[in-house]
Parts: sequence; structure tokens; C-alpha cells
Amino acid sequence: MTTTDVKDKQAAYRDELVKQGLLIPTGVDGLYGRSGVFEDVIERFDALITVWGRGDGAEVMRFPPALNRRAFEQSEYLKSFPHLAGTIHSFAGDERAHRTLLRRLEEGQDWTEDQVATDVVMTPAACYPVYPTVAARGPLPGEGRLIDVFSYCFRHEPSLDPARMQLFRMREYIRIGTPDQVMEFRELWIERGRDLIASLGLPVGIDVANDPFFGRAGKMLSSSQRDQKLKFELLIPITSEESPTACLSFNYHQEHFGHLWDIRTADGEVAHTACVGFGMERVALALFRHHGFDPATWPAPVRAVLWG
Repeated sequence: MTTTDVKDKQAAYRDELVKQGLLIPTGVDGLYGRSGVFEDVIERFDALITVWGRGDGAEVMRFPPALNRRAFEQSEYLKSFPHLAGTIHSFAGDERAHRTLLRRLEEGQDWTEDQVATDVVMTPAACYPVYPTVAARGPLPGEGRLIDVFSYCFRHEPSLDPARMQLFRMREYIRIGTPDQVMEFRELWIERGRDLIASLGLPVGIDVANDPFFGRAGKMLSSSQRDQKLKFELLIPITSEESPTACLSFNYHQEHFGHLWDIRTADGEVAHTACVGFGMERVALALFRHHGFDPATWPAPVRAVLWG
């Protein structure tokens, strides 16, 4: 299948979702409103994740979809993904500049000349606010920490693929502790994730993955990540059987965030971190693809899992 064929299938599925009223176009690729039906599926899936993770005793944290700019810079996200980052700018001019802005706006010209970066940026991944928050508390307790987060995230990659939105939701469990604690968590959730998605009647595949790092060093970083098996993805066909979509990810960051934020274990060692991330919209899109656009007609076992 050619790249053109893949893009045609992605656009066709997007168009059908819009026709069915599940996605509401805004005139910007990758930016959509959602219908009540779509949101209900998201809420039911979110509740299912909570059921599967309830016994672990995770601490719940909820952050807005914006991040402290200084914390964002410290995270080193810009070193690897500058093309995906979303900064927030505001007007900083005087009255004269405001008059110029109004004139340019009326004439259909660029009006952004006097916009300057603010102290906040768009959150690229739900886990990013967690690390400085945990670091500020001091050394970890002996059992480490387990955090449950859920947030809208932004990545600047406009696309006709409905599974590649610019603003999307991510639910994560983040494990922070010793290497053994963190690896045990990741292995547990790889199995849980497979079973959780299988309970929804969806085809499941898990494979070693890598991130599309930016720049000349990107290929080296990607190869290293894949060779060390730091990232696994749970794949579900949405617009293509040949190129299934990553709907869950299982990431082992080693001591990367521990070093950046000086997070220490109870015995003073640099903490390791791992996370499992659920692409909320992607799982909903997979459910609509495989079971139909009307949840009332979905298979009874799937409805029982989501609606009881």
C-alpha cells in the first residue's frame, strides 16, 4: 500500500466520522469538536482504566493542558521534538502597536508581530507536570510513587488522519522508584494493557517502538531506543491493517527524568521512571471502526464491559 493510499483511507475515515456527527470540524486539520456519543465512549473507557488500576493505590493528579515554560525547557523536550512543541504567546505592544494590529487584521495581514512568549506552553504529554511536582517533595518513600494523570495534550502535527489530532487526551500511570520497581510496573501493564483492550473486542498487537526524534541525531536516538526496548506500543488497526495505530504506549525512561529533576530514591540514588499512556481518542476511534458508529449496536460483551 502506497503512502497516498494510506492517506486516502485516513481522510475517508475522518470524513465518515464527521458525516456521522462524531467529530465536529473546525477548519483546522487535527482540531475537532466531539459529539456527546463520542464523549460518552471516552468517559466509559476512562472509567474502565480506573477499574483496572484501582488496586495499585495510585495518587491522582490532574493538571491543565498548559505547562510552566521553565519546567518545559528543563524537560529537554525541545532537544528532541521542537517541531511538535506548542508555545503560548500574547500581545505585548502599546496603544500604537494595537492600532497597527487592528489595521493589519482588517486588511487580512499578519497581526502577530507584537506577540511574545508567555510563561506557559502547551502540555506535550500528560506526565510532564508530574516530575517537578514529585521532585519538590524531596526523596521518595521506600515504595516509590505511582501517579495517575489525565490531560489534554498538544502536538503540532496537523493531519487528515483522525488518529493524529493536534489536541488529544492522554491518561497515564507514572511509576517512579528503583529500576526493579519501575520495570516490574511496566511489565505488569504490558500484560494488563493487552487484556484490557482485548476485553473490548479489539484486535491487539504489541511491538517494540521508537519516537520520531528530530534532527541529524534523530536516527541514532531512535535506534538506541528501539535496541534497548525502552518503548513498547499496543497497536490496533484503525485506518489500515498494514499500518496499525499505537493506542497505548509503555515507556521506560531509565534515569532521564530522575537526573533532570534530581528525583532521589529513599537510599539517595537517582530515581528511574516509567509510564503507561492511553490514547483516549485513539481507542474510541478503534471502537467505532471495529464495532460501528452507533454504540447501541455494539456487541453485548463490549457494552457490558463499558456500560455494565
